[in-house]
Amino acid sequence: MPTARQWFQGARPLTLPAAISPVAAGTGVAAFTDDANWVRAVLCLVVALALQVGVNYANDYSDGIRGTDDERQGPVRLTGSKLATPEHVRAAAFLAFLVGALAGLALVVLTREWWLLLVGAAALLAAWYYTGGRSPYGYRGLGEISVFLFFGVVATAGTAYVQVGEFTSMAWTTSFGVGALACALLVVNNLRDIPTDTASGKRTLAVRLGDTNTRVLYIGLVTGALGVVVTLALGWTEWALLALGAFIVAVPPIGAVAARATGRALIPVLVATGQVQLLYGLLLGLGFALA
Repeated sequence: MPTARQWFQGARPLTLPAAISPVAAGTGVAAFTDDANWVRAVLCLVVALALQVGVNYANDYSDGIRGTDDERQGPVRLTGSKLATPEHVRAAAFLAFLVGALAGLALVVLTREWWLLLVGAAALLAAWYYTGGRSPYGYRGLGEISVFLFFGVVATAGTAYVQVGEFTSMAWTTSFGVGALACALLVVNNLRDIPTDTASGKRTLAVRLGDTNTRVLYIGLVTGALGVVVTLALGWTEWALLALGAFIVAVPPIGAVAARATGRALIPVLVATGQVQLLYGLLLGLGFALA
């Protein structure tokens, strides 16, 4: 049986900024638009974190039983390394999904917006079928679309919506920047794994685009999030420019990607991209609240 530390590593904590950033930014939008509701914000955070952990364990399980994690670099893979049985990893994924579903149900009860149940169901299905099922969409290069949608648009605009009761153009705009950085995190992860994914037949977007184009995509996503900050500053409040602080951290990973770092040399890039994403959401949320 794996240790508690190995279970924690298997949850891939480096990816958790993808869950925290949209909730922080969305709550900032709510504070700017009307007033933040901290109970609902915390419930949104629980949903996002639980889904992120759940999809990580589900990915570990599905890739592990297919053998695509046998030679994987980077964080520990519980199934592929035989540290845990596939059944136990799958159970961990379902437990995380259950926690997220219960927090989501609490939000539905509080807001009385019953149509949100459909959004929650779609998020759970997307989380499982990313690498699960007979024809996982993550193996067909569609993972970035799902990440942009659920950890960008839905998580950010949804967090603001359940607190203020309306969708605003500010929330949509903010969600695009958050989604771009969520995609960047996945893109650099898949860039690192191009050799092993190619060998195992996993046709991620990075495999389809190739090494050079994937690097261009990564840089474009990070700089695109910068453009969203400028748009928010011009359209709503100059306090959005606080988020430019995140791009100081972005300089080294962009440089490493441009310099064609490969393999384990991309792991620090993955760490730094998560830090950029976390700072981006926190600083945007803070800027909106101060405004």
